[in-house]
Amino acid sequence: MKEQHHNHPNHYHSPEHKQKVINRLSRAIGHLNRVKQMVADDADCSDVLMQLSAVEAALHNTGKVIINEHIDHCIYHALEDHDTEMLSEFREAISKYM
Repeated sequence: MKEQHHNHPNHYHSPEHKQKVINRLSRAIGHLNRVKQMVADDADCSDVLMQLSAVEAALHNTGKVIINEHIDHCIYHALEDHDTEMLSEFREAISKYM
């Protein structure tokens, strides 16, 4: 069964893709919780910044995975169906992401 986003019938992601993204987010959340604990424990600021940088990189890479999957599947079908609304929404989302 396909999941829908807004009114776009071709917005579908496989369970494997969703699990990959969820796993990446879970790792990033774990790292961020460690950064929070480092701050609570008065860890060295340089170490905190390095760990925070790793969290940001993990989130950025997760965003790239989501963008690529969306292009490969949803945008491909949106182009086939001439769904200009989905294309506009995706452009706006990328603009905000970047």
